[in-house]
Amino acid sequence: MDRLDEDIETTVHSLLFILKQLGGRADFHKVFKIMYFADQKHLTKFGASISNDKYIAMQNGPVPSMTYDILKALRGEGLLVGLKDRFTPYFNLIKSYTVEAKLEPELENLSESEISAIRESIHENKNLNFEKLTEKSHDYAWKKAMRDGEIDLIDIAEAGGASKDMVKYIHNHLENLHAAFE
Repeated sequence: MDRLDEDIETTVHSLLFILKQLGGRADFHKVFKIMYFADQKHLTKFGASISNDKYIAMQNGPVPSMTYDILKALRGEGLLVGLKDRFTPYFNLIKSYTVEAKLEPELENLSESEISAIRESIHENKNLNFEKLTEKSHDYAWKKAMRDGEIDLIDIAEAGGASKDMVKYIHNHLENLHAAFE
């Protein structure tokens, strides 16, 4: 399995886990914000995001790009539309912006620390409405990014309160990853 396939598997099972914890269905906005804050928590504590997704600074806050593409594929749109059949066994689209989990998440696709960060994010954000989630996610990282541009991972960590040592670790890790792909 290549890295993209691994990232897709992690994202699918993260989504399923979030949806199941929210009663089986949720709107895209709530799911995206819960994922953002879970990734931020994991990044701040462990120096790595859960999903390896890129966050885009959209009008209503950070949006995980690959996650959004997975959900758009269910509508027959987006970059991953060719993989729609891969996602339909897991999710049911209700209207255009609400998704329902069809299956239970396979938790072996997530580490204990990832599950913990997701649970913490769900607990903190599940009862916030659209406006409160938008306001909360308009943090330092979102404000620093260009509108509809990628949000820097280091900025996400700093917005989450990462220590200087953790920020340095993340920076070094990103440099090593970049060098490995050159």
